[in-house]
Amino acid sequence: MEQIRVDAAGDPGATESPAPGRTDAEFLGEIGRKGGASTRARYGTEHYVEIGRRGGQTTAARYGPAFYGRIGRKGGQRVRELVARAKELSPNA
Repeated sequence: MEQIRVDAAGDPGATESPAPGRTDAEFLGEIGRKGGASTRARYGTEHYVEIGRRGGQTTAARYGPAFYGRIGRKGGQRVRELVARAKELSPNA
């Protein structure tokens, strides 16, 4: 498997790579946190609010209101399944 090499700012081709004994997931998690912190420091938390708002508007325009109904039902079904499973496993049920 090819190692992804990036620096703390996320620039490809840098020399930072996973230390021996660390997994790629640990490494990628660490550089993701560094990148997020750098972006937050540079643009502020309002940046994330704005990109979330734009993404929500794009999703609404692309898929319409019925989409939100479908994903809401899926979420509700999953919650019901988890509650039922927890009740089955609980000795106090």
